[in-house]
Amino acid sequence: MRIGVDFGGTKIEAAALDASGAFAARIREPNPGTYDAALNLVADLIARVEAEAGPARSVGLAIPGSPSPRTGLIRNANSTYLNGRRFGDDLEAALGRPVRLANDANCLALSEAADGAGAGAASLFGVILGTGCGGGLVIDGKLVEGAHGVAAEVGHISLPWPSAEEAPGPACWCGLSGCLETWISGTGFQRDHEAAAGRAWTAQAIVDAARAGDAQAAAALDRYIDRLGRGLAMIVNLADPEVFVLGGGMSNVAELYDRLPDIVARYVFSDSWEGRIVPARWGDSSGVRGAARLWDA
Repeated sequence: MRIGVDFGGTKIEAAALDASGAFAARIREPNPGTYDAALNLVADLIARVEAEAGPARSVGLAIPGSPSPRTGLIRNANSTYLNGRRFGDDLEAALGRPVRLANDANCLALSEAADGAGAGAASLFGVILGTGCGGGLVIDGKLVEGAHGVAAEVGHISLPWPSAEEAPGPACWCGLSGCLETWISGTGFQRDHEAAAGRAWTAQAIVDAARAGDAQAAAALDRYIDRLGRGLAMIVNLADPEVFVLGGGMSNVAELYDRLPDIVARYVFSDSWEGRIVPARWGDSSGVRGAARLWDA
């Protein structure tokens, strides 16, 4: 039995996977929004999952951001109260056992490479398109985290091939401007639509209106798909993965999978591109499943 925890901005989920990869227990609770309360909730969820499924041999945690390999402090988390804290050490002290932490997009990629939409692929790039935007790279079944633990951080690379209207781009919470997260996350999609149309709509409302023929919503969706395609093309030019797996709320937009390949092919530095772009098999459970597999990675 392996336990994974997915530390999301709005919810925290703990789950136990048995030897076959099936769920033996799953519990979700709202993220309380403060450091001490979140730490206590994670410890409580793990205890509740073990009470239901039995003792686990390992615990892994998917988090926004990542622990610094130099200091062990969390950095780059959009749940900013984690930044600068020793969350891994504090959780180990609370549990009395070792844990492994990794970026949530890395966990999605690991899950989908193991037994998800990218199973069997030699290389996979996972992209989370949710409240924020993150990426993870798996090659030959192994997670690639890089020398400083920031490999595949696609959300904080600038939008490639920007138009004059797109530069320098919106301010990002990271302190820079024009990061891909400000364009291709779900919140970035909403921000762009509101700036153009003056309507503070949810991402789903914009997509629904675009499908119903609303011109401003359709234009916002067109811009979104074009920007996401440019971002994926840049990744192809850097890593050339065999398959992209998309997660997060925007991955449920079916139009992406029909329209993105032509846009990616237009921008890649090659005479052809035949990679795959697919939704995550495990949906919003990919993070917790990948976290449970961190001790095997």
